[in-house]
Amino acid sequence: MGILELDELRVLVIVDNEIDMLSTVAAGIPQISSSAYLAARVPTVRERDGRPCKVVLDRHCCAGHGLSLLVTARRGDEERTVLFDAGPYGWLWKDNAARLGVDLGRIEAVFLSHWHSDHSGGLIEAVAAIAEARTTAGRGAPLVDVHPDRPDQRGLLAPSGTLILLPEEPRVEALETAGGRVVKQATAHALADGLLFASGYIERVTGYETGLAGHYTLRGDTLVSDPLITDERYLAAHVRGRGVTVLSACSHAGIVNACLGAKTHFDGLPIDVVLGGYHLSGPSMEARVEATVKDLEERIRPRVLAPGHCTGWRAKAALARAFAEERYGPSVVGSLYVLPAPS
Repeated sequence: MGILELDELRVLVIVDNEIDMLSTVAAGIPQISSSAYLAARVPTVRERDGRPCKVVLDRHCCAGHGLSLLVTARRGDEERTVLFDAGPYGWLWKDNAARLGVDLGRIEAVFLSHWHSDHSGGLIEAVAAIAEARTTAGRGAPLVDVHPDRPDQRGLLAPSGTLILLPEEPRVEALETAGGRVVKQATAHALADGLLFASGYIERVTGYETGLAGHYTLRGDTLVSDPLITDERYLAAHVRGRGVTVLSACSHAGIVNACLGAKTHFDGLPIDVVLGGYHLSGPSMEARVEATVKDLEERIRPRVLAPGHCTGWRAKAALARAFAEERYGPSVVGSLYVLPAPS
């Protein structure tokens, strides 16, 4: 399928596991901190000695275990906005979106990466809020793009033998009642009239990215071991002169596999930014850190790594040692990545 070149891609982090208002990144990293993003938008409350004074701290977002990204793609005068996941709680998503000043009425589609409640838990409330805003603005119902293989519930088997279940997954009927126009997609396809690429099944290419150990899926009364989580999908976009940005929510299929899939689809174009969860936390996953870092360095060679969500501190430390500081800008709540085509 033909995915169009963009003149600019912007990614605003609405939900992530961490907030960091103060840390700096290298000058070439295309990341704007939440402090800078908000300070440019909040009104001046008074002036003192000729200096504008603003209150910013009350606008900062709350972190939560999950991920939600607002993705805006621009080509010429055409600009399209898609929500990538909705985090774990509707109240968290709505509160953070309000603090960041997100125009909900401009969100035309919601893309769910996979059925896990830290990505889908806020989905119904987010869809309802977006649908209401679009109705008020005289626009049509938002598209809600989900994988058709919906489980009822999922969880992890603890060493104690207890199955730690995630909350139940939202039902398609509830998403439609909330005002969404649900479309089920299992294969790769274009989003936003070809400005964004939505993957289908992510091919397992590396020998070590073997899924999430101890993961189980419940459908009705049937509980099955499900380490591969084959419904997981990523988003990608091609910015002219920069290459391909990969947005991977959890990387249960492996962040290297996701990037290799994007390189294959985009005919070997260079990888620009790799943003999202790399899921290298936990005893079984941390064993893959060294191989992942090596392959990212040698096979993927991204311009910028932006790990967040479920990556884990051990993996972040290893990635920072390899890529900081010119190529490392970790994802945190409220940060904005601005990726313009070179002039």
